[in-house]
Order: sequence, then structure tokens, then C-alpha cells
Amino acid sequence: RPPRAQVRLEPDLIAFDVETTGLDPLVADLIGVSFSTRPQSGWYVPLLVADGSLFSTGSEAAAAESSRILEKLRSILEDPSRPKCGQNAKFDILAFRKAGIRVRGLVMDSMIASFCLDPVSRQHNLDALALRHFNYRKIPTSELIGTGRNQITMAEVPVEKVAEYAAEDADFALRLAQLFTPRIASESVGALFRDVELPLVDVLTDMEWEGVRVDTAQLEEMKIAAAERAVALEQEVWEIAGESFNLGSPRQLGTILFEKLAIQGSKKIRQTKTGYATDERTLRNYESHPVVGKLLEFRSVTKLRSTYTEALVRLVNPRDGRVHTSYSQVGAITGRLASSDPNLQNIPIRTELGRRIRGAFVARAEGWQILSADYSQIELRILAHLSGDEHLCAAFLSGEDIHRQTAARVFGVAPALVTPEIRSRAKAINFGIMYGMGAQRLAEDTGMSRKEAADFIEQYFAAYPGVKAYLEGQKAAAQETGMVSTVLGRRRSVRGLYESDDPRVRAAADNVAVNTPIQGSAADIIKVAMLRLHRALPERGMKSVMTMQVHDELVFDAAPGELDDLKALVRETMEGAYPMRVPLVVDMGAGESWLVAH
Repeated sequence: RPPRAQVRLEPDLIAFDVETTGLDPLVADLIGVSFSTRPQSGWYVPLLVADGSLFSTGSEAAAAESSRILEKLRSILEDPSRPKCGQNAKFDILAFRKAGIRVRGLVMDSMIASFCLDPVSRQHNLDALALRHFNYRKIPTSELIGTGRNQITMAEVPVEKVAEYAAEDADFALRLAQLFTPRIASESVGALFRDVELPLVDVLTDMEWEGVRVDTAQLEEMKIAAAERAVALEQEVWEIAGESFNLGSPRQLGTILFEKLAIQGSKKIRQTKTGYATDERTLRNYESHPVVGKLLEFRSVTKLRSTYTEALVRLVNPRDGRVHTSYSQVGAITGRLASSDPNLQNIPIRTELGRRIRGAFVARAEGWQILSADYSQIELRILAHLSGDEHLCAAFLSGEDIHRQTAARVFGVAPALVTPEIRSRAKAINFGIMYGMGAQRLAEDTGMSRKEAADFIEQYFAAYPGVKAYLEGQKAAAQETGMVSTVLGRRRSVRGLYESDDPRVRAAADNVAVNTPIQGSAADIIKVAMLRLHRALPERGMKSVMTMQVHDELVFDAAPGELDDLKALVRETMEGAYPMRVPLVVDMGAGESWLVAH
């Protein structure tokens, strides 16, 4: 057994980092903790020591020793007056929570600070940040545990090697914290980091810990049904093609579609370096041919089967029978949350199988219900707020169907005379205008000719001149300052995009200048609502919990007898999250499953 180091942690900032037996903090075991209180130094505290060189998580003696050491650390880790920092601290906090310790006093997360300061950078992991800011190449994890089939767990690595690696992690978490703290304080993103992003770590930690129950029996049934449907679709495609081939091979598929079947569409056949383009967007141009619809359905069914019906069963935590998605605050430049294992954002609602998958997400116990609360048209409402267009604002203030109101104004007819087709066109442009939709894309989405689409866009801007002025003003300001921001000051640099000689890159910069403030503001607003609800639920003595966040939707497990009070609290909080020229509106539903609630 290695000698126990006598470590005195200074009362100032403490960086911490954990080493575990795996990448899921709610399943893996803690094998050690590292600390740093002074740059270029660190300490490693092994928790599960068996024979002095290898860790063992299987023996009662090791577990008892681990518990004894953790008890020594508890007073520091749980003391909110001892300021702490970490890198992706949510992982470490969850790992500690599984071990029975509730970490408090987090004042800096270098990963999140890096994202707030520089969201355009693609990497905010510790290795990348150490190299970027200190020109230091950290010990790669693969050097300790290997890769591929020969990969081992950190529990099998000699303690001396783990100690060096772990102490280095804590050291650079501290150095980055000291580097970012004054920058965060002096730059405009300080309030966003301090009041929204850092406190959100606690919210997401609790949501991930709670998880959501899934009905595995339903998923097994869906897996079988999806497999059968995939086989049937494959046979139907083969029958149309007149031969069997690998539907997953772009080369084989392209030859069948564009040479043997010679399908025709609205666009010229596009080729890549390896053959014909067969991606979904390309195939959408040929949907008039019966084989294309079957191909697209086949892809959807096989993807949902592998990504959800099979994966969800494997992701169920044996501790509580729930799945615990992992949320990332640095996964999208706009500030929207991303989720993984499982990815809740990509479960489709418009397909039958996608709806059935949502139906497998169920309330956690008898008497509980799922509550879904979804912001209605939040991005379009933000556009009305930011542009201040009197007619768009008036349409929302009237409480009437915004797409019908838009169609009526654009075509100069009474709302009652708006046909479903015209309303559909208005809906497409209402949402598309925020993403730089031009005449060509509008024509593709609505079936209009390109001239009709161009005329429609022109009429739209004539009907809503404030929107046009806002969009043009955003582009001009972004080009001049090289920066765009959200209602809470989240920033995104576009300077390099406008300096490009490629007109497509500059056009992309215009789209960023327009949609980042809108998408990012929507992300800001729902995060504020999450923070307030996270505080309000325990303050009111409620047992209901927030379990999921998907796009503009929050999902809750409503405890028996609390549904009505929960609805009132959620509506008040979400609709009052940010003051706007037009009302924020939340659509709600409740039931035994996410599908029924939504």
C-alpha cells in the first residue's frame, strides 16, 4: 500500500478531478481523486487500493477503505464556503454523488468558461485548452489505458501512473480557472456565465441523476416490429429494382437509382468523388418515384431501431430502471443544450415509430404523470421582439393563429379566407426567414415555382417592414463589429466569415448574424426558466422533478396530487422567464407517457 500523503488543502480555490472505472459517472466506480491548490502542483488520493500497484473494486476491504477516505474528504467537498473549480465538473459531481458526497461551492468550470468566452472554438476539453492556452501537451488518456480491443480501464493502471495523470488534470483545471476568472469578470459574458451557465451545472446534475423511466417491454416489441418493417421495405425496394443489393451502400444504391431505374427529379443529378449523391436531402428531390419513399422510410426505421429501440434498453441504469441522458452546455454554438446516451433531441415526432419511442418514456411510479411544457413558436416571438415590427407584434398580441395572420396580411385577404395551402406557405416563410431562406429553398419546401416564391418573400417583407429592417441591420452590424449576441449577452464572432473571399461563406455569415441572436436567445430563456423552476420546486415542498429538456420543451415527473400546482408553477415561470414585447406562450399536456403528454 502506498504511504498516505499528508496533504493540507489551502482555504483558497481548490481544483478537483476524479478518476473512474468508466465514462458513465452513474455506473462507474470512483478509483481516485486529485486536487490542486497551486499551479504546477497537485495531489492524488487513491480510493480503491488493493496491492499497492493495481486498483480493485471487488473486495469489501477496498470498499471500506474507499468509504473511509471519502469521509475524510467530505467536509471539504461539501462545504459551500470552500470555493472549488473543475473541468466539466458535472461529471465529477455526479461521480461523487454516486459515492454519497454532494459537492458544493463550485465557482468555476473551465470548460463552460471557455465556451462562453469563445463559443466558435470547436474543442473545450482539457487537453485542447492546455495546449491552446499554455502550449502544454498533456498525458493522453490512451497512453495509460490504450485503445481499441486492447483498451483497459483506469482501474488496471499502476497507481503511480494514474497519480501523475490525475494530478496533471487537477493542476490544469486550476490554471485555467485562474486564467479565465478575470476574463469572465471583465468581459460582457460575465453575467451569462455567473447567473446562468454556472448555476445550470447543478440543474443538469439533478436532471441527469433523476433520469426518466422507460418501458423496456414496449421497446422490445418495437425492436421486433422495426426489424420486420425494415425487412419488408428492403424486399419492396428489391422488387422495384429487379435485383437484390445493399441498401446501405451509396455506390450500389446510386447505380440502381440513377442508371438502372433512371429516376428523374426537380434538380440535376449530383455526383460525388465516389459516385452518385444519395443523401436524404438529395433523395427528397426524387420523392415522386415510389422507390425513394421506401428508401427514406427504410433509413428512418433502421436508424431509430439501432439508435433508440436497441440502445435505450442497454442504457437503462440497473440502480433505478431509468435512462440518464448526459447534457452538454458546450455542444452547440448558439447555446442550446445537447444530449447524448441517449440523444433526446433527435427522436422524431412525425413518424409512427418515433412517436412510439416517445410513448416508451413513462412516469416513474404508480400515480405519477409526465408533464410536458413546450414554448409555442418561441423563435418567431423572439423575432417579433427583436425587430419590433408593429404588425408582427400585433399578430402575436391578438392571440390568433400567427401563420393565418401572416398569410392574410401578405395576400391582403381576411383571415377567414386563408386556405390551408396559403397558410402552409406563410408558415414556411415565417420560420424560414430566420435561417436565410431564399426563393429557391421556399419553392422546394412549398411546391411553388421559384418566381412565386420570390414574389411571396417580397410581399412578406412589404407586410412586415420592421422584420426586413431588423434582418438587414443585423447583417450590417455583424459585418462592422464582427460579433452578434443574444438577449442575455451570449456572443458569437463572425469576423473571419465576412473576411472570406468565398461568397458562400459570406452568405453563411449573414445567416449566422440573423439566426444566432434568435436561436441563442431561445436557449437563454429556457435556461432561465430551468434555473427558476429548479429553485422553486423544493422551495414549495414539491416532490415533482424536472427530468428532460428537448429543444423548447421541458418535461417533468409530476408527483401524485401535484399536477395542477405544477402546471401553474411551470406556466408562470416559463412564460415570465424574460420580458418581451409579445407574450411567451407555453403549451402543456400530461399523461402516463411522454407521447401522451406532448
